Order: sequence, then structure tokens, then C-alpha cells
Amino acid sequence: MEQYIEFIGNHPILSIIWLIIVVMLVSGWFKSKFSAIKQINPQQLTLLVNRENAVIADIRPQKDFNNGRIANSVHLSAEKAKQSDFAELEKHKSNPIILVCATGMTASGIANNLTKSGFESVYILSGGMQSWQNAGLPQVSGK
Repeated sequence: MEQYIEFIGNHPILSIIWLIIVVMLVSGWFKSKFSAIKQINPQQLTLLVNRENAVIADIRPQKDFNNGRIANSVHLSAEKAKQSDFAELEKHKSNPIILVCATGMTASGIANNLTKSGFESVYILSGGMQSWQNAGLPQVSGK
């Protein structure tokens, strides 16, 4: 214990940085555990679609959506979604909504907007369409 106190006394800036990193990690973990928006993997996506009639909303550009998407997914324009225009999804408000983007990074802001707009269950495909492809799961293409 004395070594810790000595280290903190000799290196106050490093100690503060370490403390900030620990607080950020712990708060991020709590935030993800108690968030209304859940990250799911491709297998969990399949279970939600099959068991709870989940709706898959693909927010990638139209070109990417046409080149390959998860079967029965609907295209949701990212621009409209950022403005909270969810007309395509209004009739599915009580169903689970799963957002799919390219890598799983851009969907969180839109997921927050969905939750604020009254959608009950919002999920994000962790890793996005890339994780779906890496799992070797089927895709459909065309309009």
C-alpha cells in the first residue's frame, strides 16, 4: 500500500489520468448494462426476428442496401432518421426494432432518436452488416 501512495505522490498527473480512465470504463460499462438500447450479435438478431417478429431497419446508403442486405429488412434513410423521421417504422412501434449499419458505429445516435420517439424495444446489430457477413449468414440483393 505504501508503494501506491509513494507512486501517487511522485506521479500525480499519471495517477489522475489512470483514475479518469478507470471512471470512464466503469461508467461505460454501467451505461451499456442499463441502457434501453441493447447491442446484439447476428444469432440474437435471428432469434428476435423469428420469435418476437422484430423489424430490421438498415440505415446504410441505398446503394449498399441494394447490393446486399438481411432478408426482409427495410431501408431507413440515415438522413431522415437523424431528423427523427420514422414514418416507415411507425406501424412497428411495439415490435423490436433492430438497426443495422455498415460496422455498428453509426446506429447509436439513430437508436437514441428511436427511443425518444416512443419505440419500445430498440437494438443495434453489434459490428453491423460486417458482422453478419463475417458470420457467413445469407443476404439478399436487388431492389
